Amino acid sequence: MVELRKRKAPPPPPLPAKKRTTTKAPAPKPKQTEGAASPSLESALKVGDIVNLEDFGGDLETNDGTKTTLKALVEDSESGIVLFTYPKASTPGCTKQVCLFRDGYDKLTSTGLAIYGLSADSPKANTTFKTKQNLPYLLLCDTSSTLIGAIGFKKSPRGTTRGVFAVDKAGKVLILQPGGPDATVEAVRQLILSTPRVDQDATAE
Repeated sequence: MVELRKRKAPPPPPLPAKKRTTTKAPAPKPKQTEGAASPSLESALKVGDIVNLEDFGGDLETNDGTKTTLKALVEDSESGIVLFTYPKASTPGCTKQVCLFRDGYDKLTSTGLAIYGLSADSPKANTTFKTKQNLPYLLLCDTSSTLIGAIGFKKSPRGTTRGVFAVDKAGKVLILQPGGPDATVEAVRQLILSTPRVDQDATAE
């Protein structure tokens, strides 16, 4: 008998190469500068803007319990007001900040600007803070953070960004910036240096 040899089956055709899918890595989120205010719907202010003092920021209370508003504070001032914000009374950074404004108070108010601290603390907490640090200015209690939010220094969901805000008698924004204790005082100092002082003796000539 003739032995039949089995033919080897042809090799299967090569499988088509799979396309490599490249996934793009998500772009890194920009880092937020520490102390920077998270913008809110109400915080689109910038230096040079004119604030409507009539209804800006809602009602406030001084540490001694007196009801007030931004408009009333500006009207009582000689040339405008400075509000420096701080996160929490009697904490180390806030203590440093209020003391820097205390120590430089005479020079910082030399052009007629009135200075106030502004936080979401209660009148009791701010009165204790003011008394302990012997502050020559009032501390404003914005427990609902309406004014803090209006100037853009309200953190989400809660909290206060440290910063400084200044406005003149006409409602013009002179300073609006977040920053540490030293930076907030320096911003006001630079504003004072750039503001011409009227010398009464010179005008008497």
